Amino acid sequence: MKVVHVVTAFPRHDDDVITPWLGRLLLGLRERGLNVEVLAPAYRGGGAAEWRGIPVRRFRYAPARFETLTHDETAPDRIRSRPAYAGLLPGYMLGGSLASIRLGASSPPDVVHVHWPVPHAWFGALARASAGSGTAVMSSFYSVEIRWVERRLPWAVPFLRWSIESADAVTAISTATSAAVRRYTEREVPVIPFSAAISDGSMALATAAGRSRDESGAIRLLFVGRLVERKGVHILIRALARVRERVDATLMVVGDGPQASPLEAEARRAGVGAFVRFAGRVDEEALREAYRTSDVFILPAVVDSKGDTEGLGVVLLEALEFGLPLIASDVGGIPDIVRHGETGLLVPPGDAGALANAIVGVVGDPATARERVATGRAHMREHFGLPSVVDRLVACYSTAVSLRRGPGAQRIMR
Repeated sequence: MKVVHVVTAFPRHDDDVITPWLGRLLLGLRERGLNVEVLAPAYRGGGAAEWRGIPVRRFRYAPARFETLTHDETAPDRIRSRPAYAGLLPGYMLGGSLASIRLGASSPPDVVHVHWPVPHAWFGALARASAGSGTAVMSSFYSVEIRWVERRLPWAVPFLRWSIESADAVTAISTATSAAVRRYTEREVPVIPFSAAISDGSMALATAAGRSRDESGAIRLLFVGRLVERKGVHILIRALARVRERVDATLMVVGDGPQASPLEAEARRAGVGAFVRFAGRVDEEALREAYRTSDVFILPAVVDSKGDTEGLGVVLLEALEFGLPLIASDVGGIPDIVRHGETGLLVPPGDAGALANAIVGVVGDPATARERVATGRAHMREHFGLPSVVDRLVACYSTAVSLRRGPGAQRIMR
């Protein structure tokens, strides 16, 4: 079966750290025997035409120096912070449309898997039309595109509805996202999340109680993610100030983004500047080391001023891989991973006091923390493990092709 993934961003070279979860997913699909390709926008005129053996078709949409709408940050974030970037959208749609037509006409796939269907559903439809009636389209929603349309582009709601109804199959990344999609359709919207992007390779259970402390004996808190408002790092910094009134603790912040400088200033204002390390964007090995040497992982997501929040939280899965207790906000898709009191602790978004209490509670009861990590890992293997995710995707692909071609199609593709 040949599947082309239409995406907003894809690694520009072999060591590129963006969308690692997507890369791992595609490698898993290839290992299952699928013929996998990618259609993605160019970055500054280029980007690798192959990533770890997976062909990548890059479409141009502007002069090279302007092709930065994607990759460095999400397109919605880019446009919100710098509205002039919206001027690149017509070129983006034209370039992607032409590439989709060429794709369908020259090398018809069995399935076009559209990620972020607003606006990519249009590309999937064009690829299907140029390939003939045998190509199926599957659309996967990540929640941000739905909120973007509802809050910022209400005139695009008909396109959102069409992107759902015109697809041969529709999936959502989380239970919350599935519910949002179902506001626009009566069809089934199964939840197929992504898997952890990196692993320690051992699944050895080493939680806070079993890790060696740093020289100062401080509890080491960890956040990993893009530094944007919806990640809620400002709440974590305020919580750290309260935590340090009771226990010695430090915080490592891994990631970069437009909020980096304001967050550093926030740490100084809160009196914890000396206890917060902003590591910036790091390579995969440095990220593994951060997970290995930390005691508690925290994702303090909030609903930001634009109505956005966390779609799922792949970093929570990564932290579980490395045996870290989880504390996160009860918002968006996070509860699919963090079940309060079972696989971690949930706190109200934006509540620094509740977050501080949760951190102190985890530190003070390492035995219970170990139990939650063990339960969390079992939950992760069942619902978020790569083999499980690949199984569900392949089943959806087969169902979509059967709907498009007829019941005998599954037998033909095997």
